[in-house]
Amino acid sequence: MVTGQDVAEFLGRGDDAELVTLAGLHLPVVTAFVRAYVRGNGFVDGEANADLQAVIKTACSRLAVNPQQARRIQIDDFSQTFATLDGFTLPELAILNLYRRRVG
Repeated sequence: MVTGQDVAEFLGRGDDAELVTLAGLHLPVVTAFVRAYVRGNGFVDGEANADLQAVIKTACSRLAVNPQQARRIQIDDFSQTFATLDGFTLPELAILNLYRRRVG
């Protein structure tokens, strides 16, 4: 089971209690996204297997570091573009599609 601590450590911020808490709050939502995408495949007794846990961790990390889901900010000459959770990335989809039944 992926925890908020796991997500924070993945981001190299395992000692950031606020991030651990925030990631923990986002995990059920991201887990539901993954479960829905794979239609429950790869989950045993409600727990994702190791492959799906990796997807949950990476997707949750994008949401935890940018909870407002801001795409870009600009102040004078400075601008920054953020990662957002507006779908799964290609590497995540490569894993998810192993578990998703795609043909009739």
